[in-house]
Amino acid sequence: MKRIHYSWFVLTIAFFSIIVAGIVRSSSGVFIVPFENEFGWDRSIISLAFAVGLFLYGLSGPFMAALIEVLGLKKMMVYAMSTLLVGLMLTYFMNKPWQLILIWGIIIGLGSSVFLTVLSTYVANRWFEKRRGLAVGILTASTATGQLVLLPVLAILVEKYSWRSAISLILVLSFIMLIIILIFMRNSPKEIGILPYGMEKELPKSSAFQKKNPIVMAFELLREAIRVKEFWLLAGSFFICGLSTSGLIGTHFISYCISYGIPVVAAASMLSFMGVFDLIGTTISGWLSDRFDNRWLLFWYYILRGASLVLLPFALQEGSLALLIIFSVFYGLDWIATVPPTISISRQIFGIEKSGIIYGWIFASHQAGAAVAAYGGGFMYNIFDSYTWAFISAGIFCVMASLFVILIKKQKSSLAV
Repeated sequence: MKRIHYSWFVLTIAFFSIIVAGIVRSSSGVFIVPFENEFGWDRSIISLAFAVGLFLYGLSGPFMAALIEVLGLKKMMVYAMSTLLVGLMLTYFMNKPWQLILIWGIIIGLGSSVFLTVLSTYVANRWFEKRRGLAVGILTASTATGQLVLLPVLAILVEKYSWRSAISLILVLSFIMLIIILIFMRNSPKEIGILPYGMEKELPKSSAFQKKNPIVMAFELLREAIRVKEFWLLAGSFFICGLSTSGLIGTHFISYCISYGIPVVAAASMLSFMGVFDLIGTTISGWLSDRFDNRWLLFWYYILRGASLVLLPFALQEGSLALLIIFSVFYGLDWIATVPPTISISRQIFGIEKSGIIYGWIFASHQAGAAVAAYGGGFMYNIFDSYTWAFISAGIFCVMASLFVILIKKQKSSLAV
């Protein structure tokens, strides 16, 4: 019987780690109304806390990538999961808006950074020579899996008991994941005497990153990247990607549905339904990114996403279940499908050694967009007493992103399939 390559075990550990970190981040949509009701905080203040977290975990991405190069993958995953545990435990004791911003903005923002920014890229680049696109697709799809399995459960716990019960469930899962990482995770194939999956002989590795200050390293590569036009086009399109996904849908979708009389559990279930299709769409996107022009993949992803976002307000206003299902399917297929082609293009332009940190900077732009939408959505709700214009604006921005990616110069594919 052929032995399973350890790279797949590492991918599995990373997959479930991202699920846990992803459900922490995506659970913010479930907690907005309970926090508003219990503490009497303004929705824009609650949105600000979640916006700070979205921005901070994105901004810290390139530095986390540099720290992985210096400290190792396992140690960084342990530190990050421990930080999430601390943030979740402190949530029980908060009673002031500044504490919400500190806990969910800073502590949980930093704790989720490793898992939700550069882990997929690092595992795919270091542990896989073949099937890199597929590996990235599977790992990025894992955030949707967390929503698929847990968001309705969290919503039920909030509705029947309290938000503290939902936090307890996430806390237990985070602790279990920390133990698994401590026991089974490994830093690199070399540590256990094997080659990356699909590699037949070891290639000489650059030592340019060894023993360097991670902050200096991150800024050196940023200085190199900003001289390249494609970096700005990727960063600009990814800003809009973040704005139109985790920032808007991830933070405000449930509240938007509640404003039209849809119960919280039904709204969370609809988000999970999107998660089913995102799991499918992102995995397929990873497979496609190994085989087709990644620019055109991104072009169509952004066009379809924009169309679905413009459709949503009409679906809610009409109270049409059929339109809501159409939105959920199209949006779900596309939610994180942009990640594998974006990583693939950045790897082709900047090379395997540098692409992890440079993608971290591109992802920082993604989270800047997410932060703008997370806060902007709450701000626009306070002005218009509706989210409608926030969603229509996001759809228009997606059309702009489709134009950005098609301007990227076609790269020679260097991916092993």
